[in-house]
Amino acid sequence: MNNSAQDEDKTERQKGDPQVELSDRRDRLNRMLDDRREAEEAVAARSKGSTSGYAQAMKISSEFIAGILVGGGIGWVLDRWLETTPFGLIVFLLLGFAAGVLNVLRSAGYVAEPDAKLRKTSEDGGSEKN
Repeated sequence: MNNSAQDEDKTERQKGDPQVELSDRRDRLNRMLDDRREAEEAVAARSKGSTSGYAQAMKISSEFIAGILVGGGIGWVLDRWLETTPFGLIVFLLLGFAAGVLNVLRSAGYVAEPDAKLRKTSEDGGSEKN
């Protein structure tokens, strides 16, 4: 816009032109709608993160339960085969529980993967530092 058009626009605004008032109201409404849209997008992003958290929780819990079930299954089979009931079941249930806890700690990032430890040791020149 050139200066004369801006001056005319200011003059019209001062007169209280209905078109200008409608334009101002439309601009305010558009700003309010933009603000609301941004707020809704932020809420949607947060809810997407929570579904990712549910997926992680399901993964971790299934790894834990699988460790216990596999340990119990191996113990039960060994007890049936060796006729040592209930000792094999008890021992392998405990081993399955320990394996499940280890899997949970690995998934959560508290314990490094064995391959990562080996790679780190080989990069350090084969010596571990305490």
